[in-house]
Amino acid sequence: MKNHMNKWIFSLLLVIFTGISAYSQSLNDYLKIAAENNPGLKGSYKEFEAALEKAAQIRSLADPTISFGYFISPVETRVGPQRARLSLNQMFPWFGTLKYYGKGSEALAEAKFQSFLNAKNKLYYDVSSAYYPLYELEQFIEIEKENIEILQNYKVLATNQFSNGKGSMVDVLRVDIMLKDAETNLSILEKQRKPLLSAFNKLLNRDENEVVEIEDFQLEENIPNEYRRDSLLESNPILQEFDFKIAAAESNERTAASQSMPKIGVGLDYVFIGKREDMMVDDNGKNAFMPMVSMSLPIFSGKYQAAKKEAQLMQEAYRYQKEDFENQLITSYEKLDFGVTKQQELIELYEEQMEQTKQSLELLYTSYSNSESSIEDVLQMQQQLLKYQKLKVTAETALKINIAEIDYLTAKSFDQ
Repeated sequence: MKNHMNKWIFSLLLVIFTGISAYSQSLNDYLKIAAENNPGLKGSYKEFEAALEKAAQIRSLADPTISFGYFISPVETRVGPQRARLSLNQMFPWFGTLKYYGKGSEALAEAKFQSFLNAKNKLYYDVSSAYYPLYELEQFIEIEKENIEILQNYKVLATNQFSNGKGSMVDVLRVDIMLKDAETNLSILEKQRKPLLSAFNKLLNRDENEVVEIEDFQLEENIPNEYRRDSLLESNPILQEFDFKIAAAESNERTAASQSMPKIGVGLDYVFIGKREDMMVDDNGKNAFMPMVSMSLPIFSGKYQAAKKEAQLMQEAYRYQKEDFENQLITSYEKLDFGVTKQQELIELYEEQMEQTKQSLELLYTSYSNSESSIEDVLQMQQQLLKYQKLKVTAETALKINIAEIDYLTAKSFDQ
């Protein structure tokens, strides 16, 4: 009974902790889910696996050939008539050809793996850039709810001022108009959840209505200038993919040179010989073995020269493409680095503006309560505060997305 009770308690705790982990997921948790479930990423990895199988095929020798012939009219020999012939032959490429074939295929497989890594990093960026707008939306909703609560208090105050003869009905109507605007904005914001959630969940390849927990993240303080700049040209998988493609083209060039050399064939003939009936001879009816060596004559070398030239041109093409991509990376990085600096300065500005606006709002509120100013001044300052609050959230979201894109360009792992 005691053991049964212990098992029951253990099961209950397991369910509780499982439930907690399921509903306390961070962005890193969602990145892991995406990496495991996203069909596009799975497809990219399957391409890499297929390239590995291709490399295994390339290293193999050509299939041996076997042939059988039957003499309709037996050929007479000293030891008897030849009845049939069985031949086995294996061709071998020139020395080093299979090695170059294999190196080229392995380099292409490595290029596919780098393509997979880039797809994974791009998926992490896509998930992050879909997650942060959800954070922005939730913050907007909370800000708008707080604004509605404040406007409702203003309405009560304006109504009391009017009842006490210290204000006008116009003040009540002004507050009411802004209150309805705020309620409409809140309704629109809440309806915006569905498309954002659908886009996010589809990146994770799960039901579009799945619940998504949004963390209230903390911004990094003092993000250094040229954040991860030193990793830009060192870690990007696409640049490494070009390197492997160049290596594959170099191997193809050597392969083409090897193919222009003769191929060596080794074989064996086995001849079935019948017995002579007209006389007795030594080895009468003894079957014959005949080892054979053959060699191909690559006299039509034009195609091999063309293949060699093709490989050389592909090397040049990949080097130019790599250089062009490096230039694009640097340009993209500089724009993003400027964006990081810009958003940090804007966040600092909006925080200062919010602090000053709150102080002004408190003074105006007190002044209106004492019938020394108009409600219109209070409402304008409240709208100014609302604007700075939302601008700050937008700048925070843009900053996080900029950093996520830099992490993608510099191939930073999400768990670093």
